[in-house]
Amino acid sequence: MPLPFTLEVFVTFVFCVLCVQSKRYEPNWDSLDSRPLPSWYDEGKIGIFIHWGVFSVPSFNSEWFWWQWKGSAPRKQVVDFMKKNYPPDWTYADFAKEFNPPAGIYNPMHWAEIFNASGARYIVHVTKHHEGFTSWPSKHSFNWNSMDVGPGRDLVGDLAKAVRQFPNLRYGIYHSLFEWFNPLYLNDVKNNFTTTDFVSGKTLPELYELVNTYHPDVVWSDGSKGPDTYWNSTQFLAWLYNDSPVKDFVVTNDRWGNGIACHHGGFLTCHDRYNPGVLQKRKFENAMTLDTRSWGYRRDMKLKQILSIEEVLETLVITISCNGNILINVGPTKDGTIDPVFEERLRQLGSWLGVTGEAVYGSRPWTYQNDTHNSDVWYTMKSMETDSKSEMSVYAFLLKWPDSDILKLGAPQASSSTVVTLLGYSGQLDYDYSPGYGLVIQIPPIPFNKMPCEWVWVFKLTNIAN
Repeated sequence: MPLPFTLEVFVTFVFCVLCVQSKRYEPNWDSLDSRPLPSWYDEGKIGIFIHWGVFSVPSFNSEWFWWQWKGSAPRKQVVDFMKKNYPPDWTYADFAKEFNPPAGIYNPMHWAEIFNASGARYIVHVTKHHEGFTSWPSKHSFNWNSMDVGPGRDLVGDLAKAVRQFPNLRYGIYHSLFEWFNPLYLNDVKNNFTTTDFVSGKTLPELYELVNTYHPDVVWSDGSKGPDTYWNSTQFLAWLYNDSPVKDFVVTNDRWGNGIACHHGGFLTCHDRYNPGVLQKRKFENAMTLDTRSWGYRRDMKLKQILSIEEVLETLVITISCNGNILINVGPTKDGTIDPVFEERLRQLGSWLGVTGEAVYGSRPWTYQNDTHNSDVWYTMKSMETDSKSEMSVYAFLLKWPDSDILKLGAPQASSSTVVTLLGYSGQLDYDYSPGYGLVIQIPPIPFNKMPCEWVWVFKLTNIAN
């Protein structure tokens, strides 16, 4: 006798859940790459990158300051900066005691409020960069962590707690696999990675510690200085996907060893500021900076070196049209403040998303990314349930407002039931056909105080033929 319908549905659901949960990933790239990317990541589209650490103390020419200062060919401007401002026996480690954000100035809840106001859906916090300083009280970084020297507090724990006060935000961590000056790592390099003292005694224990302690939603690795077999990357990722406390929702990037970037991992970053401008089969992330010259804070930055909100939105639109997420970097000061120009950009982004978010969150690439006739128009699409039926809409992002009262689009083809609207503006818009164009939208005279937003306008095209 068949089970009642509702019970059948329930049993089927439980069976499917158990099937998914029973899937185990082997420590090889073919198996690991078969793991579906958790849906929250693709739907969220926007993240905030936070570069804050000991390198924030000199706040000078930070790409990257310590490597330019002590590297094999240090830049003259960095050497001159040190000679003019610090004693001759000053070491990089001496900066750590000045990395001491004062209480009452550094407020992780204020940071989290800014990130939430930006409309971002996740943050990626640099917990350890290439110089090895850990922003949490790591048991594997003695006297070179935020509890033993400098802040005297758990910066990772503080920010993770603050971010999770906002339901729309998820907390993620960045972690550098290698450390430029660690003698254990340098010895492994010298031995052509045949020894593993550094990775077994420092890097992997730190990663397990971070995941088990803070339960990050993102594990953003940076490790191009050594083969993935040396880093034991596939073993760690198999544990992360199979047995870790975040196995069901964590996402990872692709920087797990030499030659792995742009080939293997949860999503692809390929290289910094990766924005291919054409549709990508695999999900990618464009990690980029508001300060065009640095990831960390620079005291000598100029306004002209900061992306305008128009440039930020153009980068975002092109990225998501081509199947990417965008990770927007800010570099706080050593005192733990976010520069007003960075805060302004993030709040401007949030105000724009308040009008256009429907076309961003949960969208996916359309057949066309860029319009066939108008290079200032990019597209996304989304299926939505309305009145118990599915409705497909295409969203046309207009980077520049047209000079006339018509907008000609080449890619979309109208049907007898097509509806055209402008997000944030009430009422439907008239449209027509024109030789060589698929859709010609009549733009009504809109008073200045009725314009839905100040930059990058979005036309919603529902029930088009294609």
